[in-house]
Amino acid sequence: MKYVFNSFLLIFFLLISFSVHSNTTIQEFINSNYKLISKSSSKTVDPVLNDIKIFNQDDVKKFLILWKSKELSIIKDSNLIVYTEKKEDTIIAYDIFNNNEIGKFTKKQLKSIKPNSGVRSKIDSALVEYQILDEDINVRRESLQSLKRDIQKTHLKILRTAYQNEIDNNFREEINKVLNFAILKFSKSEQEKLDVLSFFSNDTSLEVRASLNNLLNTSDILFTNNKKIMGNIARKIIPNKTYKNNDGTSNYILSSYSSNKPELTYNDAYDLLSNNKKVLPRITKKIIKESLVSNIKKLKNAGFDISSLNNDLNRLDAYNYLASINVVPPFISKEEIKKSVDKFTFYTEYDEISSQVTNKTKETLKNINFRVNIYRYIDLFVDGISLSSIYFLGAIGLAITFGVMRVINMAHGEFIMMGAYTGYVVQQYIPNHTISILIALPLAFIITFGAGVLLERLVIRHLYKNPLDTLLATFGISIALQQLAKNIFGTQARPLTAPSWLDGALSINDDLSISYIRIAIILMGILFLLLLLFIMNRTRLGLEIRAVTQNPIMASNMGINPDRINMLTFGFGSAIAGIAGVAIGLFSKVTSELGTEYIVQSFMTVVVGGVGNIFGTLAGAALIGFLQKIIEWFNPSNTLAAQTYMIIFIILFIQFRPRGIFALKGRVKDV
Repeated sequence: MKYVFNSFLLIFFLLISFSVHSNTTIQEFINSNYKLISKSSSKTVDPVLNDIKIFNQDDVKKFLILWKSKELSIIKDSNLIVYTEKKEDTIIAYDIFNNNEIGKFTKKQLKSIKPNSGVRSKIDSALVEYQILDEDINVRRESLQSLKRDIQKTHLKILRTAYQNEIDNNFREEINKVLNFAILKFSKSEQEKLDVLSFFSNDTSLEVRASLNNLLNTSDILFTNNKKIMGNIARKIIPNKTYKNNDGTSNYILSSYSSNKPELTYNDAYDLLSNNKKVLPRITKKIIKESLVSNIKKLKNAGFDISSLNNDLNRLDAYNYLASINVVPPFISKEEIKKSVDKFTFYTEYDEISSQVTNKTKETLKNINFRVNIYRYIDLFVDGISLSSIYFLGAIGLAITFGVMRVINMAHGEFIMMGAYTGYVVQQYIPNHTISILIALPLAFIITFGAGVLLERLVIRHLYKNPLDTLLATFGISIALQQLAKNIFGTQARPLTAPSWLDGALSINDDLSISYIRIAIILMGILFLLLLLFIMNRTRLGLEIRAVTQNPIMASNMGINPDRINMLTFGFGSAIAGIAGVAIGLFSKVTSELGTEYIVQSFMTVVVGGVGNIFGTLAGAALIGFLQKIIEWFNPSNTLAAQTYMIIFIILFIQFRPRGIFALKGRVKDV
């Protein structure tokens, strides 16, 4: 009878409450809660946001938007909340819902309502259910993004409604994805979650992986002395022997050299039991020291030499004496700790109660991670091709001059630098970046070709009989060209801006993104390869270069002028370096030292690939480029180490194949 009476009483009060709300306008509700609204915080704003939902949706939405945007004020005399608008020196107050003018006020008569970021975030969440169904699709999109940042349990129903009502198919798919996130987080239906996991099985996006990983969250470490454990067990924890995997399971530590540390030590396990009053507290060194200090007189009376208590063994003896006379708790030895811990089973449970859901989640994540690794390998492969293309562009000119003329051109990097500065100068006069690059490429070819011919005529041709002398001569010219560049352009880096259509990247997914500049470099490398093959195999110049490379005396007897070929070859090789400089300058800093960053790699590329061979240079560039990227992949934070390992590898490689991958027959074999 008492239960029935209490039930009727509860219903009576609810009816009264509903009647009061139903007879109250939204303006009256707002004014009656002006204190909570004007001095709201993220902890006190919830009652207002919950109770206001019973009023007209359009009115609620309008009020919340004005509140969030800090456009509301309170008239101090009447505590009336109004919408204000400043005109000259006067502030005009309007009714929030019908826009009727209430009056004109001074700044002192009003108090602005300025919700903090926490309150605005709560208002955002409350606005979602109104804006997600708005007629304007842009409002709906903005609302979905706001909801996506912080999905609440109450949003599950809203998202279901929005998904059913949405007429735009593309946006409907966006809603469906967010709805699936909400289902995984809040739905009570096991089958519904399993369906969503199947839906996400091929989605490698970061947000999907984060959502699935949340399903594998586990409890704090639990323990029991029962043999049978109930619940959705994530892992059993064996102190000092197991560590936690990313999916919540555990693995054994197989070796003392393993980088994996035990999740739970015996001391940690014992402390957990102690904190739950299952065993006596563990006595630490700190407790022993404090106990001895506080009982120093008793120890002296017992005949202990206080000066001897300077090591752990003597301190433990003194502490055991105090424990024997019941002054302090007994000391728990390591053996006793292990024995107590071994009586219990330690484990964790998944927060998700369904084992089918967690098993399906682990399976889905395994498939997704497999696909992610494939994308990462593809990205590594593209990185390797890109770097190899850069090394090929930088080295191909050197390969030609070195192969034909046996000239060790240490100034080759400065021709790359000259090409980059040519691109920079052109952009100073032609602001259109696309046109400027199209002009800079042939102009760099012409300038560096002329510079190469000039260098060959003035210096190199006098040193053919002493090839090693070219090393010193070109090294000095390299320093001189660097200083000349500093005198002309200064020491600061100069910008060589890529065209706007090379900005951004081709994004496949969250794990595979290829920048357009990398694609352009790869295409330029392929173009140069095809162009050089055509020149070397389909033109008279190429035929003469190959003849002089293989046997200069026989070529001379056949009517070919080796001196002329040497001049053109050196100029051609320098010109290719100039074009490579324009390409390299698009993604690298244009400075007087630009060439020195590539000269070492260029020489290594030529030597490894085989002197004087285009395919050898290509193979050398690929070997060095991929090797460097693979080493960096294992140690991405230390590029210097990657270069060091690469050089060591090349030294070992040359020991076994001194003529490179593709060794030419003829004069080059003697280099």
